[in-house]
Amino acid sequence: MKDPHLEAAIAEARLGLDEGGIPIGSVLVLDGKIIGRGHNRRVQKGSPILHAEMDCLENAGRLTAKQYERCVIYSTLSPCDMCSGAILLYKIPTVIIGENDTFQGPEQHLRTRGVELRNANHPAAKKLMRDFIASHPELWNEDIGE
Repeated sequence: MKDPHLEAAIAEARLGLDEGGIPIGSVLVLDGKIIGRGHNRRVQKGSPILHAEMDCLENAGRLTAKQYERCVIYSTLSPCDMCSGAILLYKIPTVIIGENDTFQGPEQHLRTRGVELRNANHPAAKKLMRDFIASHPELWNEDIGE
């Protein structure tokens, strides 16, 4: 059974790729409803910080601490150190990741801080990243800070 929230994150990743960027997407869900969407816009905006999760949080707008504590954030790829920091800062309790074969962020650190992580191991998320990394290795390495 397909998860509509993860599918929305994958649609965001495809949108980013169509814009000439890195195909990573994210959605923020509050009480079962998507309240924010985003995708990696580092290339499109010339930004050092607009990873998918950061763009998603920005687009969701300000929330109260209690609202963040009821959210689930979906990302097509395992969150990096920066995005994991935002998840911890706002005490978002659950992260659903599309895949972590092509990149794995500090998942164990998130778990030790009480965040629940679920890896969907989604074939489309894997294919998007594998194809992108194969065709744009220098851009991918820049995005992950190598």
